[in-house]
Amino acid sequence: MDFRRVGFSPFSGCTIRIQKIHYFYMSVKPYTQEASKKAQVEQMFDNIAPTYDALNRGTSLGTDIRWRKKMIAKLKPNQPKQILDVATGTADVAIAMARQLEPDRIVGLDLSAGMLSYGQKKIEKGQLTNVIELVQGDSEQLPFQDNAFDAVTVSFGVRNFENLEKGLAELLRVTRPGGQVVILEFSKISFAPLRWLFNIYFGYMMPLIGRLSSKDPRAYKYLFESVQEFPAGREFTGILRRLGYKQATCQPLSFGIASIYSAFKPD
Repeated sequence: MDFRRVGFSPFSGCTIRIQKIHYFYMSVKPYTQEASKKAQVEQMFDNIAPTYDALNRGTSLGTDIRWRKKMIAKLKPNQPKQILDVATGTADVAIAMARQLEPDRIVGLDLSAGMLSYGQKKIEKGQLTNVIELVQGDSEQLPFQDNAFDAVTVSFGVRNFENLEKGLAELLRVTRPGGQVVILEFSKISFAPLRWLFNIYFGYMMPLIGRLSSKDPRAYKYLFESVQEFPAGREFTGILRRLGYKQATCQPLSFGIASIYSAFKPD
């Protein structure tokens, strides 16, 4: 579970206000306001890399693993052979896809060298170096040619893009015509009692646990704050359609705590 927030129903009728969304979304950063969001996100994940996997498993009680399996299942009908996993972190999704989909090649890309170093150890331990390659890079300037991948995945990472539309446009650029983009991200719970309980846990208890475990007093507070202004549900699928994606859908998970977004590049 890679910690973010929840609010109104992802299917409530709302007007997409791109400029307002972009302004508030850009204003949420892990640390000071001086450095760019991109630089601060890289620093934050470098700081929490040593405890990242343990905190995810422990605080989510394994829910994040089930969510990722459902995300990967979206790709099975198309049997992609060349896959890009953006914001791969410690390579959990890349490793799971290698085992469940048996592709020819997976490239995992992330800003954080610290996270990638832990991911590389897991890949080597799982004897998957012949399938998975890890690359440090920027989601908004992907170092790949147009139409290079059959599928692109992002698990709990689009919320950290500095420029959301630019990042999503890059995902589309490197996907082949007819290829699929699947995104797993926290969204907004529609059931009010659950929303209140989750916000208490996510907004107050998780930052305390993160502070004690990772020794980064801001990281897990940011992870809650960054979801406050992030578009979810219809807002997010609307942005995908605006950028040229087709068949954009949203599947809420666990009462809307998270959502899987699936879309395709036009043929």
